Amino acid sequence: MDALILAAGRGERMQPLTDHTPKPLLEVGSRSLIEHLLLQLARAGIDQVIINTAHLGKQIVQKLGNGQSYGVSIRYSDESDGALETGGGIVRALSQLHSDPFVVVNGDIWTDYPFQGLPHAINSLAHLVLVDNPDHHPQGDFNLNNASVDLADADRGDKRLTYSGIGLYSRELFKDCPQGAFPLAPLLRQAIKDGQVSGEYYNGQWWDVGTPERLRELDQRLRAEPPKVVGSSEKFVGHSSE
Repeated sequence: MDALILAAGRGERMQPLTDHTPKPLLEVGSRSLIEHLLLQLARAGIDQVIINTAHLGKQIVQKLGNGQSYGVSIRYSDESDGALETGGGIVRALSQLHSDPFVVVNGDIWTDYPFQGLPHAINSLAHLVLVDNPDHHPQGDFNLNNASVDLADADRGDKRLTYSGIGLYSRELFKDCPQGAFPLAPLLRQAIKDGQVSGEYYNGQWWDVGTPERLRELDQRLRAEPPKVVGSSEKFVGHSSE
């Protein structure tokens, strides 16, 4: 199975750190965020990796090279002519992604998620890994009901969860998408409305490293006590409305 790591964003909330360093190369626990992800993918047997790049992308290429040092083979999807947002970035990379489905991972997260637990096939357009809502995103994103993702409705008491930035995507989801910049969220939300998105809940460690403060906190934690226990992933136990 192939994986695409999304690493083209400017990381504006991380400024001034990202003025001279691309966000995925920021370090936590003596390694950059993207290096942690590459090593995890390699351990899971996912050794064909595409990385999309734009902002300071040459630094990423120079640092990671062909991926041999991490046990993977890396190819790059260059967006230096203009970042294409999440949806457009995936569409541009499709020609280099050979598996169906393929893994998509945000390059600015840290997690101990066991990628080897992802299903090898899905009967949907996408399969999302959902996590508990972090303090900075208490409203969550979606509801998970019997392994089916739906749009959470706070008015009816749905238990919302947060999209982790880890998902499996079918090529079919992007079949009518044009080349160019566009966000993934509207496309994904339409698929959810159509009942075409499955999901799982992960209760292990997960960080959206979106601010310098969260970067420092995670770095301190990893240096003090490197993670040893991997949390469980519940693929078929949904979180229904309460």
